[in-house]
Amino acid sequence: MKHLKISSIIMILMALAISVVTHPITANAENLDIKSKSSILVDFETGKILYAENMDTAMDPASMTKMMTEYLILEAIDNGEVSWEDTTWISDYAYAISGLNNSSGVGLQQSFDFSIHDLYKAMAINSDNAATIALAELDSLAGSEGEFVKMMNQKAQEMGLTEAKFVNSTGLTNSYLAAAHPEGKHPEGTDPEGINLLSAKSTALLAYRLLSDHPKVLEFSSAPTAEFYGQTIVNWNWMLPHEGVNFKDFYYEGIDGLKTGNTGSENGYMFTGTAEQNGKRLITVIMGAESEAVRFNETARLMDYGFRNFQTTELFPAGYQLEDESVIPVGKGKEDNVEIELAEGFTIPVKQGEEELYSIDYQIDESLLNEDGELVAPIEKGQIIGKAELVYSGDNEYGYITEGNGNTVDLITSDSVEKANWFMLALGAIGDFFSGIFDTVKGWFS
Repeated sequence: MKHLKISSIIMILMALAISVVTHPITANAENLDIKSKSSILVDFETGKILYAENMDTAMDPASMTKMMTEYLILEAIDNGEVSWEDTTWISDYAYAISGLNNSSGVGLQQSFDFSIHDLYKAMAINSDNAATIALAELDSLAGSEGEFVKMMNQKAQEMGLTEAKFVNSTGLTNSYLAAAHPEGKHPEGTDPEGINLLSAKSTALLAYRLLSDHPKVLEFSSAPTAEFYGQTIVNWNWMLPHEGVNFKDFYYEGIDGLKTGNTGSENGYMFTGTAEQNGKRLITVIMGAESEAVRFNETARLMDYGFRNFQTTELFPAGYQLEDESVIPVGKGKEDNVEIELAEGFTIPVKQGEEELYSIDYQIDESLLNEDGELVAPIEKGQIIGKAELVYSGDNEYGYITEGNGNTVDLITSDSVEKANWFMLALGAIGDFFSGIFDTVKGWFS
């Protein structure tokens, strides 16, 4: 009997140990303490920010700048302004940058023209600066890097990248560009020491738009290597399934992008990552890590936190009605009130165990109400009468990378209400008149 009890205890302890291994404990958001100057984790489907540290601090994004160049080239291709088969010459400026040390150079030549597809491949996979400049200088698009920078800043405004400033297409500092830096749109663009600026939040939003509007970018960013005019170029994203021994330790399941950056000792190493697991895609940004290894390790920590702790959940379905607030009075109608409901459901990534921390708040459009607080008939089914806001009562609410995304839906009427005919309105008026007299007389004797 004694041996049986000991065996049972051993089995229980083994089961607990297996449980810990199978279901590792992950840190709460407030305890992540990502080793970088700023960071952000975003759910791609909804744009909801799941975690952030110093996300609004503008920094030099280095080669992550190229994501805007990638966006504009793909947009031009979709609009028919440029085709993948088009070719372009290599300017003296681009050729000079290609020959500089530490310039991610693939060695562009001026003896023949390069296709747009090959230049894009060199930019998106190998982060080649000269190829990026050659694309910015396309005669069919901007004609010069200076004009292209104007396009970059205009698109940043359209996207709502509030902290963004672009002074060149590559992410290099202007001082590195052999005195050939573009003028750009901002006064700083003419500054020989000018730098590009992005915050982690704006970088995540740029990545979100790039993936949403031009998913073809993943065909390039997911390639560990590629062939480029007789040479093999390597993707600087070590989290991809590289064959090199040094990279294997950083592989992350589902990773397929997006862009690395390196400012050297001043602001450190950057990485905008994206990965998909079980149909769920996340976007991460690390800015100002102390080494290449740290930027990838911290990206993995953010990804792990997002994939393990959040589940996309329909908290309140379309048609949901708040108890005790499901009707609103109606004036001059055949019905005295009308039911109201959510036009759409609230479906967001919810951290495990926090489902009960969400509630709904109705915001009725008071301009639609008469002086008695009634909607006035006639009323159509599905008529918008206000907004329903999703309210979170927990800690660390980071919002969304796009304004107004996901936290409000329209509040609508569930049915239609016809306007009462003149006879019924007259009877109602007479009833109100005598009711008023009765109340007055009653007041005399009270």
